[in-house]
Amino acid sequence: MATIYMVRHGKARVGDGLDPGLDDLGREQARATAAALSGKGPLPILSSPFARARQTSEPLADLWDRKVTIEPRVAEIPFPTTDLAERSRWLSQAMAGTWLDLGPDLLAWRDALVECVSSQRQDCVIFCHFIAINVAVGAATSDDRVVISQPDNGSVTSFENGNGALRLLQLGREAKTRIN
Repeated sequence: MATIYMVRHGKARVGDGLDPGLDDLGREQARATAAALSGKGPLPILSSPFARARQTSEPLADLWDRKVTIEPRVAEIPFPTTDLAERSRWLSQAMAGTWLDLGPDLLAWRDALVECVSSQRQDCVIFCHFIAINVAVGAATSDDRVVISQPDNGSVTSFENGNGALRLLQLGREAKTRIN
């Protein structure tokens, strides 16, 4: 059985384009997450390719003297537009529904993320995003809603992987936050 720790990235800079890095609070959240996970490893570390997730992984990677493996399958949900205002409206609507409402392309993205997480055969830490964590929670609990939990920035949600079947061990700290 592998334990998988999925970490939501720290707070990102607002209004900083499509791939914002962390703000000061986000960097503090990254350090706090590293401290909280320090006794679990060193373990393999995977990260979404987005700056906010990579930057959140850095304190733990430094602490454990590990390289971070970039894993595109745990990236942010693909958006149908690059316009930030349109993206925000689309995301609000998508988050209120189910995966079946979102169509085959997003179902394929969801399935690839689930395959990535459920293929981990050793304990690891995955730095990712709000929706990505919800995808794993949905897979572990057989829930098709896009949003099931409200993972806070820097929170850790843990799963057990037994032969490709995910089991939710513990939801991370929750809070109403801005979704980047």
